[in-house]
Amino acid sequence: MRVLSLMMIHDKDNTLTTLTGFVEHIIYRNPENAYTVMDLSTGDGGEITLVGIFHVIDEGDYIEAEGDFTNHASYGMQFKATSYTIKVPEDREAMYHYLASGAVNGIRESLAGKIVEKFGDDTFRIISEEPERLAEIKGISIKKAQTIAASFAEKAGMRRALIYLQRYGISNAMAVKVYEKYHEKMYAIIEENPYKMTEDIEGIGFKKADEIAERSGIERHSAFRIRAGILYALNLSLGEGNVFLPEEELIEKTAALLAVEKSEIDSLLSDLAMKHEIVCRKTGDEVNVYLSNYYNMEIECAKRLLELNICEEMSEESIEADIRKIEKRTDLTLEEHQREAVKVAIQNGVFVMTGGPGTGKTTTLKVLLKYFVSKGMDVMLAAPTGRAARRMTEATGIEARTIHRMLEVNGEAGISDSRRMFARNEENPLETDVVVIDEMSMVDLPLFRALLRAVSPGMRIILVGDEHQLPSVGPGMVLRDLINSHCFEVVTLKKIFRQAGESDIVMNAHAILEGRAPKLDNQSKDFFFLQRNDAETIIQGIIYLVSQKLPPYIGAESSEIQVMTPMKKGALGVEVLNQRLQEALNPKEPGKVERTFGSGVLRVGDKVMQTKNNYQLEWEISSVHSSLKESGSGVFNGDMGVVESIDPGFGNVEVLFDDGRRVVYPSASVSELELAYAITIHKSQGSEYPAVIMPLFTGPEILMNRNLIYTGVTRAKTCVVLMGRRATIDNMIQNTHEQRRYTSLSKRIVEVFSM
Repeated sequence: MRVLSLMMIHDKDNTLTTLTGFVEHIIYRNPENAYTVMDLSTGDGGEITLVGIFHVIDEGDYIEAEGDFTNHASYGMQFKATSYTIKVPEDREAMYHYLASGAVNGIRESLAGKIVEKFGDDTFRIISEEPERLAEIKGISIKKAQTIAASFAEKAGMRRALIYLQRYGISNAMAVKVYEKYHEKMYAIIEENPYKMTEDIEGIGFKKADEIAERSGIERHSAFRIRAGILYALNLSLGEGNVFLPEEELIEKTAALLAVEKSEIDSLLSDLAMKHEIVCRKTGDEVNVYLSNYYNMEIECAKRLLELNICEEMSEESIEADIRKIEKRTDLTLEEHQREAVKVAIQNGVFVMTGGPGTGKTTTLKVLLKYFVSKGMDVMLAAPTGRAARRMTEATGIEARTIHRMLEVNGEAGISDSRRMFARNEENPLETDVVVIDEMSMVDLPLFRALLRAVSPGMRIILVGDEHQLPSVGPGMVLRDLINSHCFEVVTLKKIFRQAGESDIVMNAHAILEGRAPKLDNQSKDFFFLQRNDAETIIQGIIYLVSQKLPPYIGAESSEIQVMTPMKKGALGVEVLNQRLQEALNPKEPGKVERTFGSGVLRVGDKVMQTKNNYQLEWEISSVHSSLKESGSGVFNGDMGVVESIDPGFGNVEVLFDDGRRVVYPSASVSELELAYAITIHKSQGSEYPAVIMPLFTGPEILMNRNLIYTGVTRAKTCVVLMGRRATIDNMIQNTHEQRRYTSLSKRIVEVFSM
């Protein structure tokens, strides 16, 4: 073993220690800031703990670190490094130590000894330049030699890349993503087109790419930079729900983003159009600008809907007779509009059913499903979220899944096109006769396109939802566009049934929808309003309701009660409410495992939500009644669950989601979670909770509107509590202004259907 080297370096102000040795074991590494704790081997067979920021380090590395010894109160003597250098192993002992560490796939201690004994100081050159010679050693085949060489090259390439990317201010965790995406092409992309990373790598936005471009010497007013800015502005608008932007608005947004003149942008739009990166479509006096793939997405959806929209001529008398048999057998009775909905759905390839709460959508769907089953037809049910799918299963008695699970999402990294993202597509369609999708208002354009690709002509597709709910988080307004095209059979259920009419939640929801003031006299059993005039009083009231008052009143756990607020920021925003509710409902306790994440802390027992689509995270569902397990990949924006365990050593977090999926988050992915004691009303779409509490105090006019309060109220099953100002509630109900979304699916449908 090489002797641990310690030497003192003196300068004018400080005495620094330089320590040299092998990385024996990495105890802990924070992937976000690269803080690392490791054991360094010493010459007498002992070890010393080394701590510091190590962006590029592996077990087996031979390093020289500069810093000082410190005595930690809990962990004893440590060496705190302020800088370090990785030394390339140059002799057989150093090479053996690196290979024996397991840093290279396929090599462990015994094999490392044989390789170094055979090739000596020439070992690394042989692995890099003549890997086939490794097969001269007993136990190494040509195939294994190739695997060893590839792993060796990958490690060397990764290290070189991370060191290179540090000069551009790219964090260690992000640098790994960049290298894994591009490998050796990374250097050309950084120097020639760093803006490409905004399209390919989640977490690198335009500002970061712009900083890198500046360091790479790309001119501020270059056409290259402005073209990238235009594309980024269009991508940014997708996050606001838009499919396109009017040309003037796009130019204004891009000019502000780049701090350049509008005239510099205008001339480059045609250049991008000629390269087929954007589509400029004139509508009246206005030119609308699309990213090409989203323009094509709308056209593809329209064409596929045309193929599916087949009318089947059937005897009205025969259908009516079948419906009556089902009613008699099931003790279900349909009213006029419900009966019409069933008949129309039976006779059409594409059918849309809408209606507010209590209007009988579920009863209609039950009869419709029983009809199809009685005819020997296979049906598949799906919804955008796990909660919505579970509710659909409970209501119909037929298993429903999320749309992603029904389409069999592919967890392979780097996949973006839905032909490959989902195993079910036009080449491998769903094996069924009827597809029913609930909560269609939540479905965005890309997911709808993926769904249509998996539905073959001849299948029926039935879309159920409430067009007055908030639109999807992603781009598009699919449900509204389908209805507004007037190209499909649509039945809107309006009658409120007697049992639903006894609920003030249902009656007040319809009053809000019609612009009338809800009944807020607190004489109700399920709808309450508590006037409060300051944020702190509201917070204290919410904590009391969730922790003490409501659980026994509704017969549910505190965790089942959902606080929903209009905003993320502010005194009554998600961030503040989650911190306060966590303190009250799941406080710090001796023995309770926790870990920091973002600006807060995560504890076992916390209620959490996934904040982005992650197709790589693996999940498992264990059956209570058998040893069979279901597994797959993909956790999606809005999925909610509870923290089951936290690994104190590695920081991994295990979450049990509402639909039974169990997911272990590696430390690097924990940032995708956020506390969910309180969520925004937007994130509540497609879910139903026993009780809902909504603080409605102040907020921007564009946000505090009728759709928002209507969506919030309709998420509650048993009880709604509004807290805040009556004037705020009244203003929201009268405010019908919504943030405009630029979509054109309805126009594309009309164009395709009229061809």
